[in-house]
Amino acid sequence: MTMTTTNNHLADVIVAQTLERAGLPDWIPEGEGKWSLPIQFLPDDAGWVELMRLSPGTRLGLHRHTGEVHALTLAGERRLNDGRVVRPGDYIPEPAGNVDWWEATGTEELLVHVVVKGSVEYLGPHHAVLQRITTADRRADYRRWCEAVGVPPRDLCYRRAGT
Repeated sequence: MTMTTTNNHLADVIVAQTLERAGLPDWIPEGEGKWSLPIQFLPDDAGWVELMRLSPGTRLGLHRHTGEVHALTLAGERRLNDGRVVRPGDYIPEPAGNVDWWEATGTEELLVHVVVKGSVEYLGPHHAVLQRITTADRRADYRRWCEAVGVPPRDLCYRRAGT
């Protein structure tokens, strides 16, 4: 068994368990070549944890994070705006205020485990905010998709011990 086969098998297991945990039959579509699966919504709308999937050639436009982001690539590859290529097992931390874009490259779908603190702001000319995505937006997306596929939404909110 090659490392690629091992990575793909592990990614398949992670996706299957995440679908089951969220109570979903399939990924939440977010546009051409992009899907997500929520893992957890952080308390006080502080952020979210999700799996993100992109088809090769799909690009995430220029965006800024209001909080820190932690991304672990599980399968596929992506090219960052600074030219770095990120592959399975690569971890990329992004500080609050980071502005970047990136795209899925290679021949297989990209799968990334992402922890997003704060919100994501998609930017236009002169860095004008075109769209802001918050924890409340991600939670609403999940609930809408549950309704669309006929499953009850689950409580994916983080709870501290004793609360």
